[in-house]
Amino acid sequence: MSQPQHFVHQVETDQETALDALSQACPLTKSELKSCFSKGAVWLTQGQRKPARLRRVKKKLSKGDSIELYYNPKVLQEVPPQPRLMLDKQQYSVWFKPRGMLSQGSKWADHSALYRWVEMNFQAENETANRQAWIVHRLDRATAGLQLLAHSKKMAQTLTQMFARHQIEKSYQAIVHGKFPVERQTYQTPIDGKPAVTRVELLQYESQRDVSQVGITIESGRKHQIRKHLSAVGFYIVGDRLYGSEAQDSRLNPGHRPDLQLTAYRLEFTCPLNQERLSIELPDNELDLLDLIEPVSHEISPPIPPTAREL
Repeated sequence: MSQPQHFVHQVETDQETALDALSQACPLTKSELKSCFSKGAVWLTQGQRKPARLRRVKKKLSKGDSIELYYNPKVLQEVPPQPRLMLDKQQYSVWFKPRGMLSQGSKWADHSALYRWVEMNFQAENETANRQAWIVHRLDRATAGLQLLAHSKKMAQTLTQMFARHQIEKSYQAIVHGKFPVERQTYQTPIDGKPAVTRVELLQYESQRDVSQVGITIESGRKHQIRKHLSAVGFYIVGDRLYGSEAQDSRLNPGHRPDLQLTAYRLEFTCPLNQERLSIELPDNELDLLDLIEPVSHEISPPIPPTAREL
């Protein structure tokens, strides 16, 4: 099967295993089905409960259960880029998510998402089993940068509450088209009817290419917030295929449009385990931004050191 398909099977016999039940609904071999379970393409609905992702092929089902497979060979064959561990506190961890890696999965699969990659591949030296992982905030697939994962439901609740209370500070850097103002700018246009605040400051301007490197902090985490706010005022992020300018991107590199030039480069928060103040920051040579800025040609004073910037 080369095209996406959706298979559904209503269970008619108690104690039937999930693998046996699903094999009745589609022509895939049991070996192929096991891979679908592992990669997060199988869902189970029991009674009035919401559908839940199912990985256990030997789970015993009950009469009336509904098991579904969202089969998309293209998605299932994806091999995600490898993330990098930045900080491990056992109950939570910080990772560098590369561009092209998902933060969360879809109904078709989740093996290419950061949290699932960690569950399947990461094991600390002093541990005998892989950890479960929960996402507590998201980065767009096209955005690189630092992302927190929780390793227990309790820690997931704690970190989610910290984000909601603005107790975790997220900082970004981006390359945008045009000469950004020297004065710090604040954008507050609501996103999807919800409050959203984005603060942007100029770090460097490169006149020959007419691009600016900017530092960004946000007080909320709306979907595509930074990209929407910057595009609304005409400072399109280089490589932004949703809200950017293909014509401007093409002038930078004819014939090859670059990836989205946006990186979440710093997280600052108080550790919920020992109350230590933490600042995890990518060095300049790991921002994964294109080398479009020539320091000798910037037209403003040197940027304020990160520790002195207003958050």
